[in-house]
Amino acid sequence: MSVTELTTDEQWDAAVPILRQLWCHEDEAFVREFRDEADYRLFGLYDDDRLVAVAGVSLQRVLHHRRHVWIHDLVVDDELRGQGYGAELLDWIEDWGEDEGCEYVALACPRDNDDGLAFYDSEGLEQWGYVVETELDGDGN
Repeated sequence: MSVTELTTDEQWDAAVPILRQLWCHEDEAFVREFRDEADYRLFGLYDDDRLVAVAGVSLQRVLHHRRHVWIHDLVVDDELRGQGYGAELLDWIEDWGEDEGCEYVALACPRDNDDGLAFYDSEGLEQWGYVVETELDGDGN
């Protein structure tokens, strides 16, 4: 298995259907706009030549973590879940984050995502706080 940063149109064409398994309520154009975000980086886990999982991340600095890797999305192809690909990609992200001088890996997971929470718990991530938010009136552009 290998992990590669996905930067080409062809790589993104392969990644978007996997990303949309998480972002299923959004259209393809919305998901492709992630590529335009200045700090968003997309990595793909390949088993031989098959893209099996993707993770969108950014490096951030915040008061409570200084420098950390924020995972925006970590998605294993639906038909391949439960085979260790998520753990493999998460381990790679942790190693990459250390190489980038980060102290933590962090993410947000909905409270009702029992499978996701169980996965992150099994991988040693700790639930220590809450994400709080409010919706803005703007259109997000």
